Amino acid sequence: MTRMNFRHRFPAAALSALLGVAAMLRADPVTVPLWPTGSVPGARGTAEADTPTLTLHASDKGSGPRPVMVILPGGGYGALASHEGRDYAQFLNREGIHGFVLKYRLGSHGYRHPSMLQDAARAVRWVRAHAAEWGVDPGRVGIMGSSAGGHLASTLLTHHDAGDPKAADPVDRLSSRPDLGVLCYAVISMGPFSHAGSRRNLLGDQPAAESIEDLSNENRVTTNTPPVFLWSLRDDAAVPIENSMAFATACRKARVPFELHLYDGKPHGIGLGAKPPGFDNPHAWTQDLLAWLKTQKWR
Repeated sequence: MTRMNFRHRFPAAALSALLGVAAMLRADPVTVPLWPTGSVPGARGTAEADTPTLTLHASDKGSGPRPVMVILPGGGYGALASHEGRDYAQFLNREGIHGFVLKYRLGSHGYRHPSMLQDAARAVRWVRAHAAEWGVDPGRVGIMGSSAGGHLASTLLTHHDAGDPKAADPVDRLSSRPDLGVLCYAVISMGPFSHAGSRRNLLGDQPAAESIEDLSNENRVTTNTPPVFLWSLRDDAAVPIENSMAFATACRKARVPFELHLYDGKPHGIGLGAKPPGFDNPHAWTQDLLAWLKTQKWR
């Protein structure tokens, strides 16, 4: 695998953190930029809000290359909910899965599609490019998102590409296709069942009909869509279950492996349903997910 020249991409402290898998697996989470400074596509500046990053929570459980979940927190494309990012990563770490949390660009900072998709795609490519450094199995790189983060995850599941073999940046030569997806009470559609705030932050006040159609991701499921685990609460008033059901139906029609779980309850954004560090009594979806991951040979 081609190795990136980190000295041109990261400061010395980050370079030191990226060398030596054993040390990294025992270290605190490390945050790295997805692009070199000044090269983020469509960036409005170089401030923190303009700089997509990955925060790498590496698991010290198990042996050999580990699966990794790129985690996209929700927040209506206007904020990022830490309990749908860091908490998920820490929970997955206990199961021998690395959890890498993406800070993607937001509508509240003036960004619109496709900036968010560019960030998610770059994150998956970045993980594969750095698989050796982080003890990652490049064939087990998943995407996981909640609410609007679930919309972004479902967008990448249905809008991925194989990479550009002629790209100057070796990261961009790699595939952005996740190996599986986990969609938690996800926004899927930009149509009647969409979440209005997420759609506005993603597409603006007057989105084109073509954009609404293209980013209603139930319309973009194909036989090349990766396996998906979906779950929602039946009475979720913020993001109706019709979103998850539409994506599951599209997967069934395209013969894409999936599981759909609907649970009693109505609060939106419950995350694990438990708080760290112990995660005592997490919601039932977590155990259903772990069982499904075992069928996918991730555990």
